[in-house]
Amino acid sequence: MLKQRAKYYLGQVVRHRKHPFRGVVFDVDAMFSNTDEWYNAIPEENRPSKNQPFYHLLAENDQSYYVAYVSEQNLIADYSGQPVDHPDLPDLFGEMEDGAYPLQVNLN
Repeated sequence: MLKQRAKYYLGQVVRHRKHPFRGVVFDVDAMFSNTDEWYNAIPEENRPSKNQPFYHLLAENDQSYYVAYVSEQNLIADYSGQPVDHPDLPDLFGEMEDGAYPLQVNLN
């Protein structure tokens, strides 16, 4: 039985530990739930353990907006208070409040 708890929550702003991007958590997998092809494309020395939460992010960097899938070990909370400008944010979240985005959709 899986007893892992996610460290980050829906609507929280996080950033990657090593790569220059940040984003808003919009979904969490209790453990790795992507394809083996995706996982094997990560250089072996950088591959995270599959047995940890993985986060779906509405992500941004200086050049673009995208959806990222990131292991918990590679994320840190972003307390900058700076908004994320991802164009899909209004589809899921309200305006930023106290450094996070409140959910504005019904979840299954």
